[in-house]
Amino acid sequence: MTLGASLKLYLDVDASVEWAEALKETARVHPLVISGHVRLFVLPSLPALSAVIDVLADSPIAVGAQDLFWEDRGAYTGGVSGADLARLGCTYVEVGHVERRRIFNEDDLTIRLKFAAALRNGLTPVLCVGEAEQIDAESAAQLCIAQLDSAMANTTGLRDLVVAYEPEWAIGQAEPAPSAHVVSVIRKLRQHIDEIGLVDAAVVYGGSAKPGLLSALGNRVDGLFLGRFAHDPAAFASIIDEAAGLR
Repeated sequence: MTLGASLKLYLDVDASVEWAEALKETARVHPLVISGHVRLFVLPSLPALSAVIDVLADSPIAVGAQDLFWEDRGAYTGGVSGADLARLGCTYVEVGHVERRRIFNEDDLTIRLKFAAALRNGLTPVLCVGEAEQIDAESAAQLCIAQLDSAMANTTGLRDLVVAYEPEWAIGQAEPAPSAHVVSVIRKLRQHIDEIGLVDAAVVYGGSAKPGLLSALGNRVDGLFLGRFAHDPAAFASIIDEAAGLR
């Protein structure tokens, strides 16, 4: 089971550190986390990255970045090198989130280049896919598969991957997408990923994911990618307990 959380730009550096310290205490004593049956990763904001890595250095919680640039070095003002992220201690990096697509105008080519940069630097991509409008599950799945294939085009050295199904219409809402829809889309994504040989990849759901959802979805998903509902460490801890209940 894979559980990830992005802090986006909600928490400042001090609050991010406090959050990480609280989550570390939960992970330190939770049997499924200790055993590796539940893997945890967190994506703080870039200014908080080093501080959170320091807090979690001796814990089972992995740390990643919310973005990277497609080149490692050069005249790219404001760019973030995947090589530097790896050097800092990151093991994950998010690619293709709808907010990057919508607000920063990232297209399929940009996402493909960033995906390749993650692999080149030994970072596990957290690749976000999802439909913009609420459509039927079959159509949503085909759109997600096309996004996945586009991101992975012409890449080599893929060892680990997290695919986060995040329908845009569910992000920031009071409730996640309906469970039946999520399960149907993820089942088709899982089938496609297995067919291309990525049997160890995790396919998780994000989009207003919150406590109670994992129990509803059961073992039909590989985990959750959490946003604002994980910013309360107690809520995140309750979701880890839900994962334990599915064992």
